[in-house]
Amino acid sequence: MFMVTMKAFIFVFLLGIQGAAAVTHSLKYFLTGSSQVPNFPEFVVVGMVDDVQIDYYDSNTEKAEPKQDWIARNTDQQYWERETANCWGSQQAFKANIDTAKQRFNQTGGVHIFQLMYGCEWDDETKELGGYYQFGYDGEDFISLDLPTTHWTAAKQQAVITKQKWDTNGFAVSEKNYVSTICPDWLKKYVSYGSSSLMRTERPSVSLLQKSSSSPVTCHATGFHPNRAEMVWKKDGMELHEGVDKGEIITNNDGTFQMSVHLDVSSIKPEDWKKYDCVFQLSGMNEDIVTKLNKSDIKTNEKSYLIMIIAIVVVVVVLAAVIGIIVYKKKTSRCSQPPMKEPEVVKPLNPPTNA
Repeated sequence: MFMVTMKAFIFVFLLGIQGAAAVTHSLKYFLTGSSQVPNFPEFVVVGMVDDVQIDYYDSNTEKAEPKQDWIARNTDQQYWERETANCWGSQQAFKANIDTAKQRFNQTGGVHIFQLMYGCEWDDETKELGGYYQFGYDGEDFISLDLPTTHWTAAKQQAVITKQKWDTNGFAVSEKNYVSTICPDWLKKYVSYGSSSLMRTERPSVSLLQKSSSSPVTCHATGFHPNRAEMVWKKDGMELHEGVDKGEIITNNDGTFQMSVHLDVSSIKPEDWKKYDCVFQLSGMNEDIVTKLNKSDIKTNEKSYLIMIIAIVVVVVVLAAVIGIIVYKKKTSRCSQPPMKEPEVVKPLNPPTNA
């Protein structure tokens, strides 16, 4: 139920760099309903604390389940039965929502996706709270809750009817109460449950990568935790912006994170490469990881292709030599092996079948 297709749902906040104690925690829920999407459940729910998945539900299993041991240890069967019931109710609502949206956009069949992301943020030092409640349809914003005014904002003309209804039926008030009060309370509980995991610090492995000699050089860090990190290119100690393309922080399968920052080296003179450094900073880690721009340290596909070509040539040469020896022996000696008594063993393992 990730809303990765909704541009407004991308939140990037880099806090606590250089070992500062302040940490912003977050609790997010992603709900995705879909129609006619092959090999994908019609409804999916994912919950995340500090960008770490804590639970999951889909319409195939119709069962909410924990995704972290520290969540499972601190919750009981009633908790998961309640979560399952809530998710199942949302599943029915999303079916209706997709049908309603298709009617408003004058659509009949085809692939369509209705999404919701809601959640809250909490700064454990300033105690400041934040929240959001946003709907999307087919990859674009549809309607969202404006917390200061307790009114809904329609991003599409087709959402105006919904806005007028929700502004008057109390839905805005109830969801603001959830985002502002209930959600932060649960967030604090979850953070206490998983503090040893969520608050750990792991150093990354940093590498320099390049597709070809004419491509940008990528500084890639992976395996770090938490996700409050920053990585920049510097020249003579000064941060660069021109010719630099920074990627987003991505979650790895093991719960750690990775990120990349690309540097255009096409106009950099060879003698000036030593002036450039890739600098990685991580919350909770006092020392920066500095990687100098050095051609000998760059891993490239060109080297891989060269190694592969050399390996293929060696294999071909060796194979030709072996075949030559076999042919020579056949010509110079008689066969000492009796004929096979079981011809079945030389039949194809997967013989062709008639159509």
